[in-house]
Amino acid sequence: MQFEEKDIAYPPVHPGTDRTFIRFYSGECDLNSIYYAGERDGQPQRIFVTDTNVASLPALKSFINFFRDENYALPKIQEGFTGRRGKDVLLILESGEPYKTIESVLSICRAAIDSNAQRSAVFVGIGGGVITDMTAFAASIFKRGSSCELIPTTLLSMVDAAVGGKTGCDFDTYKNMIGSFFPAQKIHIIPSFIESLPEHEYKSGMAEVVKTAMLYSAPLFEKLSAKPEILKNRKDPLTEEMIKICVNAKARVVEQDLTEKNIRMQLNLGHTFGHALESRAGLGVVTHGDAVAWGMARAAELSKRLGLCTSSYTKKVKEVLESFGWETEHLHSALKGKYKNDEEAARSLYDAMKKDKKNASSKVRFVLQEEIEETVITEADENDVLAVLQQD
Repeated sequence: MQFEEKDIAYPPVHPGTDRTFIRFYSGECDLNSIYYAGERDGQPQRIFVTDTNVASLPALKSFINFFRDENYALPKIQEGFTGRRGKDVLLILESGEPYKTIESVLSICRAAIDSNAQRSAVFVGIGGGVITDMTAFAASIFKRGSSCELIPTTLLSMVDAAVGGKTGCDFDTYKNMIGSFFPAQKIHIIPSFIESLPEHEYKSGMAEVVKTAMLYSAPLFEKLSAKPEILKNRKDPLTEEMIKICVNAKARVVEQDLTEKNIRMQLNLGHTFGHALESRAGLGVVTHGDAVAWGMARAAELSKRLGLCTSSYTKKVKEVLESFGWETEHLHSALKGKYKNDEEAARSLYDAMKKDKKNASSKVRFVLQEEIEETVITEADENDVLAVLQQD
């Protein structure tokens, strides 16, 4: 397999984590060529972690089979499966946001302990944002810090979740409330994975692409605005181009602000509204990307209400979001029927926002825009937030 590589440098937060190498591959996925071509003595033990959906992909069949008994009919590949390949271990978890729990993280640690893994072991997450977040979190706490590599298999994890060292899991109904900053040593980006994604997952990832374009690439935003049909054509040359643009943009931000003290907060455009929607709808009911897209529409309305942007900016943003099929109205359909009226729904969403880990005071902090590539971070009064959750 051919690849291009770039690296991200930042102050070390743990030995061995001061630099991340990101490899962009072309061609079909072949994990055996990445990890088992030219094996050398002294290689560290690897703890591979994936989920049932990813493990079933044809592209991973030969890799997965090496961890099974010689009789490939048994054991069946399912949640809880643990296989061996020499000293390496493969753990398969259940898939989906409802399983992004501390119990799943601890099961990764348990698999490492059961295999007598040393601190030198490398945890390798193969999957979407749920798997990459949890695997890296497990690596960060195993024996006070091991190492990790990530292989994102969804568009969302390629352009956002796997890049930048944020790890963690959900707690009760709250998104990513437990976690750490723990950058991966290597990230392997294989765009061919996205061809097997269900439509709703690909669409979810596209929301993060649009978000990144709004923040850092007006040219990409214009290209996407003119081509919403890219949702139906994953082989379009723009696909690999937008992945690289998003990765490079996030890399520049992370190099300057790994632990989200200042400019990295910009990456949360749409997320304060979006995370509240995910919590109140029920984790996993609305995809992360769909929630963020709805959140970007609400953020645009809040920007307009606060006098930060023009009506034409808000209209432009909402038109692009709608062209991709995302909801932009004040009340998301996932909440309809859950509350007596819009006011009660708005109040519930606002209460969820107040628990957002990015807040620095009793007010809620938002990432808003004056125009594409012109971003501000500010707090908003309760009445203004409630207003844009009850009307357009």
